[in-house]
Amino acid sequence: MKSSILFFVVAIMSGIAPQNQEPAQDFVTILQHAYENQQSNIQIQGEGVVTRLLADDLVIPRHQRFIVRISPKQTLLMAHNIDIAERVPDLEIDSTVEFYGEYEWNVEGGVIHWTHHDPDGHHIAGWLKYDGTTYQ
Repeated sequence: MKSSILFFVVAIMSGIAPQNQEPAQDFVTILQHAYENQQSNIQIQGEGVVTRLLADDLVIPRHQRFIVRISPKQTLLMAHNIDIAERVPDLEIDSTVEFYGEYEWNVEGGVIHWTHHDPDGHHIAGWLKYDGTTYQ
């Protein structure tokens, strides 16, 4: 039962609705609602424009970090685990990055993490797409 509920939530979040259901809201609306209601653990697919490149988080597990703007009102921190997935090379400000990962609320707009595969197979695999290449 738990896995079917998880599938339903992931399907709705990814824009796939079962028959006789309304299609999911767009990802920006979903993330704005999650931010306003301090919700976390939301599997989401979307895209944003890179506005800032940050230093890597070097505490194990290490993360490549950068900020993307998804709307005029909201930015997200991308925390991409580079101990599991390949670093996104040559990332540039004003470029577009697509993502599939897990949203966690914070006061600054939120964080997207789990943008990689799970070597243990317990978590939904995420990814980043940049310049025609997928990193996971």
